[in-house]
Amino acid sequence: MNERNNAPEPRRNGATPAIEETEAALHPAWRSFVRYCQQMGHGEIERLKIQDGIPVLVEVARQKIKFS
Repeated sequence: MNERNNAPEPRRNGATPAIEETEAALHPAWRSFVRYCQQMGHGEIERLKIQDGIPVLVEVARQKIKFS
């Protein structure tokens, strides 16, 4: 804990223990989907199929590239 504001000390990668626990509890399919969104940068996902609370399939994905 940080004595100044009683917040948990950040770890080496910048994440607090609570964030690391959330990431560890996140289903691998959700991690893959988030990673896909990060790699896409800008774009749209028209249809995302979710079954039992887990992302299963993206039917249509379009990437947008900004020139400004």
